[in-house]
Amino acid sequence: MKVTVDFDLCSSNAVCMSIVPEVFEVREDGYLYVLNDQPGEEFAERVREAAASCPNGAIAIEE
Repeated sequence: MKVTVDFDLCSSNAVCMSIVPEVFEVREDGYLYVLNDQPGEEFAERVREAAASCPNGAIAIEE
């Protein structure tokens, strides 16, 4: 699984971080960071949930 974020669409609202903080983090500077762009299978379900929950559709997953 490969995770990418379209930062032009991302509003750094931390919805994804609340679902899978091992992969996504919004820092004090107000920007989203992808901590692990190739998370293991143990994160797959939550990463899919984060992508589906993104209000701007900024998260893409390549499997």
